[in-house]
Amino acid sequence: MVLDWLTRSLGRWLDKRFRLARFVRRALNHVFPDHWSFMLGEIALYSFVILFVTGVFLAMFYTSGSEKVVYHGSYHPLDGIKLAAAYESVLHISFDVRAGLLIRQMHHWAALIFIAAITVHAIRIFFTSAYRRPRELNWMIGLTLLLLALANGFFGYSLPGDLLSGAGMRIGYAILLSVPVVGEWMAFLFFGSTVPAAATLPRFYSFHIFLVPALIAILLFAHIGLIWRQMHTNYPGPRRTDKTIVGSRLWPSYAAKSLGLFFLLFAVIGMLGGLVQIDPVWIYGPFDPVAIMPGAQPDWYLGWIEGAMRLFPSIHVRVGGWLVPEIFFPAMLLPLIVFGVLFLYPFFDKLISSDFTDQPHHVLRLPRQQPFNTAFGSAALVFLLVLFVAGGDDVIAVATGSSVVMIRAVLRVLALGAPPVTAVLVYGLCARARKRHAAEDARPALEVAIPERGSTPQTSKEASARCD
Repeated sequence: MVLDWLTRSLGRWLDKRFRLARFVRRALNHVFPDHWSFMLGEIALYSFVILFVTGVFLAMFYTSGSEKVVYHGSYHPLDGIKLAAAYESVLHISFDVRAGLLIRQMHHWAALIFIAAITVHAIRIFFTSAYRRPRELNWMIGLTLLLLALANGFFGYSLPGDLLSGAGMRIGYAILLSVPVVGEWMAFLFFGSTVPAAATLPRFYSFHIFLVPALIAILLFAHIGLIWRQMHTNYPGPRRTDKTIVGSRLWPSYAAKSLGLFFLLFAVIGMLGGLVQIDPVWIYGPFDPVAIMPGAQPDWYLGWIEGAMRLFPSIHVRVGGWLVPEIFFPAMLLPLIVFGVLFLYPFFDKLISSDFTDQPHHVLRLPRQQPFNTAFGSAALVFLLVLFVAGGDDVIAVATGSSVVMIRAVLRVLALGAPPVTAVLVYGLCARARKRHAAEDARPALEVAIPERGSTPQTSKEASARCD
């Protein structure tokens, strides 16, 4: 009773000063689709919230300095060894700060889930053509979010100053340095100097906790605002048109479902942080520019770039007076092509589907309704999957006792042959499914008339339209 009175009093107080009643009423009545795939974006949003909370905790204890200190912490195998202050602070968080290792591993798992949720969300949007008018701009904002998440993942991956992250920094430095004309300036801007440099970790730290998270937060706000403003999409179904939407109101049903998802995600990330070890930097040891770890692997979201670098042949190209090394093509040019195609694909789709009208599209297209789009996307995914597997070809060779050279040759054949075969098969399956469903839709439905009392039941055939 007291709580209800306080809530009503606070509501009246705010409404008299800000006139919020009409806005709040409309917001609470906003309708959201019920399909589970629409929750993928919320998983990304809530993962970002968990990243922010755990990141604030870690920032209280992390030091980004590269000056050498003598370690005398709780991890005795490194006692008395000179190492970077950044690495020493990470060891301190892991072994001496109460719940430090739990929070650090939760932060890492939340980052992986954040990028995975954005990726799967983008795949769902692509295969249902949710990027069509009026959502072209929001599609580009989502892809920019993915790029920023990948970049911030790399910055955070590099901060511990251990041997594994140091190897990743050297590879990143070489990739930027391979860019013709502007490569040296880009490497200087991000790394400060030749790796290892005293300015690298402080610069990455400022990018990781200030610049990139601020950009992500701004784009998330813009992304959600556009979704709210432009009306949600819906899968085909009864009463679902480009002018209507079927689903749950924000309050109370959708809010309860969304809040439950947040607590479930928090519990899963907490369980992973407490039970599943990830990035044990104390095992890798401090960074040494002349050393490398056998079987070193980046986080999963950079595995396809690692695999592309391993499969691409050693080719040097001279353009004018500039040398373009072989690492530029798989590590810089290929990602530019992939994301360039994705950014422009809504406009390619208009040409492919001959959709030159200005009508908005709020009803999604199922994969079988667009064979070319589904075949192209499936081929691209298979290509990236082969590259991802190639990023661990040395691990596969050790596990299977096979030759790395042989595995790499097989993967090169798959990278060239599997995508077109996948495209042909998927196109044929989608075209057949579309034809079958079109025939079923054209078939007249058998309806049973409800007889009046005392009369004989009769059946009648009447054409009816059904939405799949």
